[in-house]
Amino acid sequence: MKDRSKSLIYSLLAVLAWSTVATAFKLTLQGLNTTQLLFYSSLTSVAVLFIIVRVNSPKELKKIFSKEHLKRNMLLGFINPFIYYLILFKAYSVLPAQEAQPINLIWPLLISIFSAIFLKQKISIKTIIGLLISFFGIIIISTHGNFLSLQFHNLYGVLLAASSSVIWAGFWILNLLDKRGEEIKLFGAFFFGTVYIALYILLFDSFISVEFKYILGAVYIGIFEMGITFFLWLKALSLSDNKAKTSTIVYLFPVISLFFIAIVLKEKLFISSIIGLVLIVGGILFQQVKEKTKEV
Repeated sequence: MKDRSKSLIYSLLAVLAWSTVATAFKLTLQGLNTTQLLFYSSLTSVAVLFIIVRVNSPKELKKIFSKEHLKRNMLLGFINPFIYYLILFKAYSVLPAQEAQPINLIWPLLISIFSAIFLKQKISIKTIIGLLISFFGIIIISTHGNFLSLQFHNLYGVLLAASSSVIWAGFWILNLLDKRGEEIKLFGAFFFGTVYIALYILLFDSFISVEFKYILGAVYIGIFEMGITFFLWLKALSLSDNKAKTSTIVYLFPVISLFFIAIVLKEKLFISSIIGLVLIVGGILFQQVKEKTKEV
């Protein structure tokens, strides 16, 4: 099988897995609170990432607690998964899945802006226009289409979902500055993030008895949201002969996700959610389109 075909298979598997997680969030949050969900899913992710690193980069495991990487791992783990997923899961607990997911999706645009601020990269007019298009999509979703009145359906939930995107974008800026392999960076972050959430539960929450099916839901999220799916996506990019083209495939997942949300969660899809999603994804894709150069 050619690398191009392998890349397509890996990318489609990743997209299919990510398409299910919004539904999994809502179902699992019926039996677990946000901190419990984060602990069990993060713990699962640590196990999955450990296996991946052990197979691909066994020597790097010894450096997790080295002076060179310890502080960086602790910082990244505090941002993601600890703070990021606590806020994201809270957003899903108060918003319909069809609203929380698209709003959280604006992080690629925020990464472009943060790159201009912190990495001194130039920000293009296309990025600014794309951001405005996506921002308008958020307004449509959060007001259920009544954007002229600016009467937000759930402003608290919208702020949570939007702030999670800001945190994720900040995490990836720090991640870009770290030149280690992606697997070892993720493993280090999730290892310390799991420690943080365990301490948080011991101090402020409790490991109350819950039904086993909700634990399975958290395990599913740990595997397909935080663990193996990201590895599949990186594998798809590494095998691709056109990484920019392959990257756009990821924006299929919020569209496919709407079908799972409607069928499994029985959420009545709002026209405003669909229009808003189209605008958000359109804004992201717009800023990625390269201008055609004329041949002289």
